[in-house]
Amino acid sequence: MLYIHWLILLIYTLIIIGTIVTLLMENRPPVKSMAWLMVLVFMPVVGIILYFFFGQNTRKERHISQRSLDALSKQSMLEFVEQKDLQLPERHRTLIQQFMTENWALPFKDNQVEIYTSGHDFFLSLLREIGRAKHHIHLVTYIIEDDPLGRLFADALADKVREGVEVRVIYDDVGCWRVSDKFFQRMTAAGIDVRPFMPVHFPAFTSKMNYRNHRKICVIDGTVGFIGGMNIALRYIKGTRKQMWRDTHLRIQGGAVYALQRAFLVDWYFVSRSLITSRQYYPPQRLAPRTTPLDSRTSPLVPRLSNIAQVVTSSPVSPWPEIMQGYVRILLEARQYVYMESPYFLPTEAILFAMRTAALSGVDVRLMVPYHADAKLAEWASRSYIMQTLESGVKVYYYKAGFNHSKILVCDDSLCTCGSNNIDFRSFENNFEANIFFYDEATALRMKEVFLNDQKQCMLITDVTHVANRPFHKRLWESLVRLLSPLL
Repeated sequence: MLYIHWLILLIYTLIIIGTIVTLLMENRPPVKSMAWLMVLVFMPVVGIILYFFFGQNTRKERHISQRSLDALSKQSMLEFVEQKDLQLPERHRTLIQQFMTENWALPFKDNQVEIYTSGHDFFLSLLREIGRAKHHIHLVTYIIEDDPLGRLFADALADKVREGVEVRVIYDDVGCWRVSDKFFQRMTAAGIDVRPFMPVHFPAFTSKMNYRNHRKICVIDGTVGFIGGMNIALRYIKGTRKQMWRDTHLRIQGGAVYALQRAFLVDWYFVSRSLITSRQYYPPQRLAPRTTPLDSRTSPLVPRLSNIAQVVTSSPVSPWPEIMQGYVRILLEARQYVYMESPYFLPTEAILFAMRTAALSGVDVRLMVPYHADAKLAEWASRSYIMQTLESGVKVYYYKAGFNHSKILVCDDSLCTCGSNNIDFRSFENNFEANIFFYDEATALRMKEVFLNDQKQCMLITDVTHVANRPFHKRLWESLVRLLSPLL
């Protein structure tokens, strides 16, 4: 029996050494490699289990040829897109070009935007558009709960199938772990083409567990689109004040719907291996361009810079962290202010550096996070990062009217973004995410108003010494948990 113990110890040691060598050879960012080394060395057995669940780097395993597929889908979309007199704002031209180069994200003009900060308003609007659908409904969501709201949407989609409408749904398999298979089986039986994203089944799940589709996009008939942070779940419209989830979602009409459609169809190819490129999914957008007087003393009207938008996606199979790099550029090029909301704050070194640099240069950088997160580890790990931002002059606001799940950014009354991307390692590096960026003063001012209204429900952290003088055991625990932040 003694020899068996030594044999088990030898095998375990060889597994650990092999895992560490593999980890080092992947040349990951040092902070992430160190985090995993700490887990493997100081958490026997548990560490190796965590690594096989969450640590394997499948970025190099091209489940699809992302670049080739992006190019093909872009080419298909370009066949149907016509944009005359497209004028890009000079100030944001480099950012727009960056997204185009990295992400094939085309800028589209003449977009109309409705902003929803309430689940009631968003879900009613989405149900109304589903009811109006004539040709197709495309929906990708991280979570669709088997609750009264989820069942209402499932019934609404089934009704449209009976009317002859094509309905395609993608849900994340890990995000919907708690949802019964019977719920999706009923949807399939009703004729809805519903697919899980990267289904997790033992023993193959270890290479897929860490990379999830966190996007929330819906496209109706190719003319109306939705994007934002809300999943389909009753928690957004029902609960006590402390339990209620606050989030932001957008309804889009205009050229940007093409980009939302393309994002969905790329995901659809991922789950079904079916590439959809027909013109009927990219119908003509019929929105009149806005105009404004060239000068108050003259009467002729000339086209002004319309509401230009880009839909930017990021994923672990992309060679670049597109949304993160966009955030860094926005922070470093800001002149007056940058306001951000995120349910979790576990920033990469690049984001933390950009935030602190902007604040130290006199930019009014404000960060809004929930007073209490829905995940305790993430809440504890974020405290030390918040301390670092406070030291550089970033204003931190704790939202106290429930759980703020909103993911927005607004800068200098000229740019704003909303989508699924949190300010954390997982969103920037591991998840499939989607944000829409607007280069338009009117839209930016509306998003700024959303932030300022939320700010009224917040507690401003002004006393740095109070944060720094928390009990030693709390600070030690938060610092220890911080080591895991690249893994959370």
